[in-house]
Amino acid sequence: MTTTGTTEPQTTANPYGTPNPYAAAPARTLSIMSFALGLASIVFSWTFLAPIAGLVLGILALGREPQGRTFAIWGIVLNAVMLAGILISLLIAVVGFGVGLAFLPIHWAIPNL
Repeated sequence: MTTTGTTEPQTTANPYGTPNPYAAAPARTLSIMSFALGLASIVFSWTFLAPIAGLVLGILALGREPQGRTFAIWGIVLNAVMLAGILISLLIAVVGFGVGLAFLPIHWAIPNL
């Protein structure tokens, strides 16, 4: 039994440089959920709770997931558009209600007019 005198450790690395298919993927869960909630809230007309949750998830994803920055920004934009649409429609409804009340014929309810 002869030894050559070299003790090189056995490596298990792939000599051809192909990526490991079992390596962990970058975490983008919050940003993808924000994008999905924003898209679903516009497509399915979800009004209040889903856009708020998506907006919060998008803001959290900006700080925690640098790999999912694009999804997080799109999620924030879509959820903000949906929330702005809700707020504008509520404002129009309140103004319309006030104008409608202003033109009611209530002179019969006030005596001595």
